[in-house]
Amino acid sequence: MLRIYRAEKGVLSLAPQIERPCWVCLTSPTEEELNYIQETLKVFPEFLRYPLDEEEIPRIELEEDQLLIILRVPDPRHEEGFIRYETIPIGIILTEEAIITVCLKENPVFEDFLMALNKVKNFTLERPIPFLFHFFWCIATIYLRYLRLIDKLINEYEQELYRSMRNKELLKLLNIEKSLVYFNTALRANDIVLSRLQSGRFLRLTEDDLELLEDVQIENRQAIDMAKIFSDILTGTMDAYASVISNNLNMVMKFLTSATIVLMLPTLVSSIYGMNIKLPLQDSPHAFFILMSLSFLLSAIVVVLFIKKRLF
Repeated sequence: MLRIYRAEKGVLSLAPQIERPCWVCLTSPTEEELNYIQETLKVFPEFLRYPLDEEEIPRIELEEDQLLIILRVPDPRHEEGFIRYETIPIGIILTEEAIITVCLKENPVFEDFLMALNKVKNFTLERPIPFLFHFFWCIATIYLRYLRLIDKLINEYEQELYRSMRNKELLKLLNIEKSLVYFNTALRANDIVLSRLQSGRFLRLTEDDLELLEDVQIENRQAIDMAKIFSDILTGTMDAYASVISNNLNMVMKFLTSATIVLMLPTLVSSIYGMNIKLPLQDSPHAFFILMSLSFLLSAIVVVLFIKKRLF
C-alpha cells in the first residue's frame, strides 16, 4: 500500500500525489509501487527492497545524498489461541525531496506515529530529523507498551498454572519467553543504530536534536532493561514449574508404589493358600475369615508404617 502525507498547518494529512517535501509510507508494497517511487524520487532500488527482507538487521547505510536507516519493530501474531510477539524490519529513507518509510506489512507504529505528530504544534517536513527522531520515539514506546502487556500475560498464565499443570499453559509461557528473546535482540540492535546517529557522522544535529535523541535512547534502554528483567523472571518461573512438575510426578510414583506394596500382601496370602498342598487351617470352617483378617491386619500395619515414614 502506498500512502503520501504532507504537512498542512502543522498537521499531517493524505495527499493525492507526491509533493516536495512529503512523507511516502510504503506498507506491503507491490512491485509497481516500488518502481513508481524509485523512478519518481530517484531512490536507490536496494534501499527500497532491503527492509522487505524479514531477517534484515538494524543498520545505517549512506549512499551519495540518500540515507537508509533500518530498525526492527514489534509484530504481534496470534496463532491457535496463543499470542507471540516477533519483530520485523522497517526502513526509513531520507532524501532531499522526501522521507520514505518501507515495511513489509502494516504495523501499529504508523498509527501511533500519526497521532503523536498531530499533537506537535507547527510540525513541518522541511527538516527530516525531528520526523526521524519522533518516529524512533514511537518505536521505543510501542516496545514498552507490549512489554507491559507481556508482564500481564505472564501473571495471567502463572495463575492458570497454579490451577492446572497442563502443557497448554507451559506452551503459552514458552511463547512469551521467545517473544522476550526477539525483543531483547532487536532492542539492542536498535540501540547501536541510535548510538551511531548520535556521533553526527550521518546527520547534522542541533542541540535540540541531540536532546530528543537522548530521550529516545533513554526509552529504548528502559525497554532493554524491562525485556531483560522479564526474561530472567520468566526463566526462573519456568525452571521452578519444571521442578514442581517433577516433584509432583515423584510424589505420584511414590504413592502408587506404596499402594502396590499394601495391596500385594493380601494377594500374597491368597496366592499361598491357593496351592494344592497341605496348609494350616485348611480344614477349619473359619479359615476364610481368619485369612482375610490376617491379610487386612498386615496391610494395616504396613499403612501405619508408611504414614509414619511419610510415604503416604
